[in-house]
Amino acid sequence: MGSPTAAFGFLVETLFHLYLVVLLLRLLLEMVRADFYNPVVQMLIKVTDPLVKPLSRVIPPVGRVNLAGILVLYLIQLLSLLLLTLIAGAQVDPLILALLAVLRLVRMLLVLYLVLIIAGVILSWVGQGFRHPIVPLIFQLTDPVLAPIRRVLPALGGFDLSPLVALIGIQFLIILLGV
Repeated sequence: MGSPTAAFGFLVETLFHLYLVVLLLRLLLEMVRADFYNPVVQMLIKVTDPLVKPLSRVIPPVGRVNLAGILVLYLIQLLSLLLLTLIAGAQVDPLILALLAVLRLVRMLLVLYLVLIIAGVILSWVGQGFRHPIVPLIFQLTDPVLAPIRRVLPALGGFDLSPLVALIGIQFLIILLGV
């Protein structure tokens, strides 16, 4: 029989993680100025607005960066770690918990880009006629990461190696982060 503590910990971490990914996607799509009328963007905004909108009245965005959304993202990650710590019955220094929240958010961002780049590569192979509303969003999200690499690394024989370079770099950063 499994441990109830581990089961509850898994459930809390999974639910918080799913919402954090949705919130992070919203923030990234705002930064790349994705089409607001895209149904995927509308869904993300509808799901995250109850927490972001009240705070955005107090904390204005800076350029394309939604500071209120970033604060909500951080506070939810902090709450998640605090609940996991309480479920496990462990004692953790609040400063370490605050730093761990930042590191886990950075790791989440890196893993999200890893998945998005892989999805973009697969779509470029098989999804030429694919008309799902998420397809343009994937390319809009990955372009800011891949475009600088494309400027430095020319296409070799018609092959775009920028996703490979980006994936290696992201994996290196994830390992370096160590969380």
